[in-house]
Amino acid sequence: MSTTQSIKQRFGIIGTSPLLDRALDTAARVANSELTVLITGESGVGKENIAKIIHHLSARKHNQFIAVNCGAIPAGTINSELFGHEKGAFTGAVNDRKGYFETADKGTIFLDEIAELPTDTQAFLLRVLEQGEFIRVGSSKVEKTDVRVVAATNVDLEDRVRKGKFREDLFYRLNTVPIRIPALKDRREDINLLFRKFAMDMAERYHTDPVRLDEQARQLLENYRWPGNVRELKNVAEQISVLSENRLLTAEELVQFVPNIAKRHLPIVAPDTEGRNGSGEGFHEREILYKFLFEMKADLNDLKNLVFELVRRNDLTMPDASSYRGLQAPVFPNTGNFTRHEYDGSEPVYPSIRPDEMPDSYRPIIIDKQEKEYQKAEVVEASLNLFDMEKELILKALKKHGNRRKEAAADLGISERTLYRKIKEYELD
Repeated sequence: MSTTQSIKQRFGIIGTSPLLDRALDTAARVANSELTVLITGESGVGKENIAKIIHHLSARKHNQFIAVNCGAIPAGTINSELFGHEKGAFTGAVNDRKGYFETADKGTIFLDEIAELPTDTQAFLLRVLEQGEFIRVGSSKVEKTDVRVVAATNVDLEDRVRKGKFREDLFYRLNTVPIRIPALKDRREDINLLFRKFAMDMAERYHTDPVRLDEQARQLLENYRWPGNVRELKNVAEQISVLSENRLLTAEELVQFVPNIAKRHLPIVAPDTEGRNGSGEGFHEREILYKFLFEMKADLNDLKNLVFELVRRNDLTMPDASSYRGLQAPVFPNTGNFTRHEYDGSEPVYPSIRPDEMPDSYRPIIIDKQEKEYQKAEVVEASLNLFDMEKELILKALKKHGNRRKEAAADLGISERTLYRKIKEYELD
């Protein structure tokens, strides 16, 4: 029999979830060491049970195990509860008192809700963990203790550290061995097993037949998110066992006991900024598709204009496009802003550009489309002289901004003083 299975049988752990098995295996491995353990998980998942397993599998099992809920002790008295106090240390301290760390010497102390510790108590706890020393409230004598500390929390301690609400050095000292207990919604295969276990316990206690669920009721049970985890499931099982007249529960009867069990937390369509839902006239998927299509149309128009401009500047002639009609893009209206247009169902118009429609100055670039040869062209190399290029850029910038030197300098990325010097240097006055 595996170690995990033997632990489940010995301590009455119900479940087959791999996440639960991993947590139990880690607890068993760390039990014989003296390392500090930090157990994390939502409220109600059974963190104290894991702490007890660690204690009973350790060499300290014959000594005391003390569980302390740090969130339930007032900040003014928690130091006295943990470390003890001397007589007369404060009002009401009529006798000396041992604290939990002194009482649990050679044993294990379980600090639940460790994130609720006050800042000064965190410093005292850090000294206990590092040196095994503490001082009673109202005393100056250093006391020694040999205690195994197992801490637990249901909040994100790292987030508390970032916000300055928990000491970083204490966090890393506690987090020597982290154990994560899965929430009940993450181990749905165990929900029905746990319900049957709790129902059987109630039946034995009150000498009745155990409550059972039909298929639909079982599905409702397994699909519920269980915010209270195992504790909530146990309460539901006990409530149904006592109040239900039928021993076989249907889905309808189960909803009567747990009204929220039929609710589903699925994503919904979020309202827009004006509060309209998915059925309103907001900016929805259809409008997004229209916008995308018209932006594509604008890009095609720009590409078409670029081709015609290249043809015009290079004194070329467009070929007869009648044989390439299938490759032509449809004509779109040239709209600068996004406007909603309805498609009327007509076929798109594909233009054919005829040579006699082009200016006479155009010369054909394709001599013979059967031979697919190109006309020889004269290649003119641009000047690569830095002096000429800089001079040309300055002239273009001045022309662009109407000889306004401040705007031209900003466009060129230089100071106005540098531009004045360059104009004088290149004799551009």
